[in-house]
Amino acid sequence: MAVHRDARRVLARPGFITTLRERIALLRDADGLYDLDEPSDMYGNGVVAALEDRTAALLGTEAAAFFPTGTMAQQVALRCWAGRTGNPTVALHGLSHPEVHERHAFDRLSGLRPVRLTDEPRPSTADEVRGFEEPFGALMLELPLREPGYLLPTWEELTEVVDAARERDAVVHFDGARLWECTTHFGRPLAEIAGLADSVYVSFYKSLKGYGGAALAGPRTLIEEAKAWRHRYGGQVFQQFPTALSALAGLERELPRLPEYVAHARVVAAALREGFAAAGLPWARVHPEVPHTHEFQVWLPCDADDAGEAALRQGEETGTVLFSRAWDPVGPGIAFTEVGVEAAGLEWTGEDVRAAAADFATRLTA
Repeated sequence: MAVHRDARRVLARPGFITTLRERIALLRDADGLYDLDEPSDMYGNGVVAALEDRTAALLGTEAAAFFPTGTMAQQVALRCWAGRTGNPTVALHGLSHPEVHERHAFDRLSGLRPVRLTDEPRPSTADEVRGFEEPFGALMLELPLREPGYLLPTWEELTEVVDAARERDAVVHFDGARLWECTTHFGRPLAEIAGLADSVYVSFYKSLKGYGGAALAGPRTLIEEAKAWRHRYGGQVFQQFPTALSALAGLERELPRLPEYVAHARVVAAALREGFAAAGLPWARVHPEVPHTHEFQVWLPCDADDAGEAALRQGEETGTVLFSRAWDPVGPGIAFTEVGVEAAGLEWTGEDVRAAAADFATRLTA
């Protein structure tokens, strides 16, 4: 963290590296986000309700409900749908967030029964939905699918998957924690993408850089029931104005820039490949080769600790940090990390990235 803070140049500066002072500065000029002379929020009114209305308008849904976490929002959404369909079975990808990162909350806490369409490192297909051997009440799709590389289907593939679920009388829920940055890949506006699903969850702290929080969007009747369950789950928080204001800041400042980040991520990905190749680093991979969003993976034939050490030394000795996130082992002698291109990354040209990649490769092989 000290190396990142002292660096003159970083490709990306994740939120966990920033200081409290930097995070508080996010609300500078908050007067332009909401009338600060209005009473503070209490149990979801005021600025929280304004954020809900703004989110519903962006996604083209009848209503939206603010939640402290996406984990809670999605459990509530699918619990509500299970009551309507009479089937608590949720079909999802084996690498989706609830299966990998939520301690089996669907079945342990919410009475849901998750079943895996596939564990393959790619999006689920329409054939897998049509051919699944047992009934399910809801299909949950994570857009993008983070674990295998922030992957998205094509628009045609996505619509076919949704149609396949409808053929089975299942509702469709989008895990859209990062839905905001999908518009470039799909070539469609947010409302059209969200309109494919019966309900959508979005996050305010990932791509939008808010302090936290999420929203569930969908039909008004579903959202009203979800608010009741939000209260039961402990999500009816007394005051949430800092988080709500930071979310409004993200919608105002970061959301319009996401297409630019996605476009430049493709420049960065190509330059990384070229830089590694020029340095003679064997079997270096950028995945996907053309990023679907502004985030992607880099795979290298090395020990994860060695890659992390090389990234640290590069920052210490040159003041330039190319890789900001941890390197993880994924097999014998194979390591990977995630790369995200945001505002800081826009300052890097392709040549800057190629040079930094070649320098990193030299340190790694040494």
